[in-house]
Amino acid sequence: MNTAAAILMAGIAGLAITGVLGFVMIPWLRKLKFGQTILDIGPKWHSSKQGTPTMGGIMFIIGTCAALLLTVVTDKLMGGDITASGSLVPSEMYTKLWSGVLMALGFAFIGFVDDYIKVVKHQNLGLTIRQKTVMQLLVCVAYLTSLYMGMNGAPYMYLPFVGVLDIGFFHWIFGIVVIYAAVNAVNFTDGIDGLCSGVTFTTAVSLGVIAALKGFFGFSAAAAALAGACLGFLIWNKNPAKVFMGDTGSLFFGGMVVALSYAIGCPLILLLAGIVYVIEGASDVLQIVYYRVSGGKRIFKMAPIHHHFEMCGWSEKKIALVFTIVNAAGGAAAVAVMYYGGYILR
Repeated sequence: MNTAAAILMAGIAGLAITGVLGFVMIPWLRKLKFGQTILDIGPKWHSSKQGTPTMGGIMFIIGTCAALLLTVVTDKLMGGDITASGSLVPSEMYTKLWSGVLMALGFAFIGFVDDYIKVVKHQNLGLTIRQKTVMQLLVCVAYLTSLYMGMNGAPYMYLPFVGVLDIGFFHWIFGIVVIYAAVNAVNFTDGIDGLCSGVTFTTAVSLGVIAALKGFFGFSAAAAALAGACLGFLIWNKNPAKVFMGDTGSLFFGGMVVALSYAIGCPLILLLAGIVYVIEGASDVLQIVYYRVSGGKRIFKMAPIHHHFEMCGWSEKKIALVFTIVNAAGGAAAVAVMYYGGYILR
């Protein structure tokens, strides 16, 4: 199959499958009474969202995985092997793609457990921070181990304008910090209607373009499937949202964007391609640190920062649109940095 056609197929399938699943999943979640419980400490106007079905992330998890599998199988039947395209040996390509998807599903499972506890108890407590951290670290280590074995014990990382670096033992320390921070930053971004899905769409597009520049069309197909699934979910999640993704969905998103950044060999590119995630996560950390150091003072009216803009009078639609545009600009910068930084010549 033509690679462009395969990538387009993945994107369209992700959108269609996720969008259609909304007609089935949302009534089912309502029937199970899997409704969101709104925290009292949040903006008062969010109370109107009480009872909106959550765990809708299952829709785009199915959409992304089904679209990618459909594309890979169709390409195979037509005599191709899109997952092995690129300058790496096929075994490394397979490892990066499928272990990345499994990592995202592992994070999604943690989110599902957390959401399930919240729904059953009808309160926004879920897993304790310690429980969630331990489970996430286990997924991180499992993923890093698969990469280490897939690279025959010689892990590397690409740095724009510098080249390929053999990072050795730093593979573990750096990996745990980056993956844990990135996945939870994506989780912080899920706070208002349409925000996380819109931002993740632009991140997936930029990472898919970078992968295509290098000829890693299997990774581009995965990015396209994710981007399409984001749009399919956005149909139901845009303001006023008919369904929320829950931690089930936001942790899956986090796992997928991390997997794609590792697949192209440059996880640090998420600093640009996912710049809104960085801002959201940093705002929360800064708020907590400053509050403790200053004895109760705050930098923002509420953190993460999208709530600050809500408190300043911005509508949810405006915040989602502006943040998505900012992230798209960051994604364009990421593509430019990788292109002019020598990535395609590596």
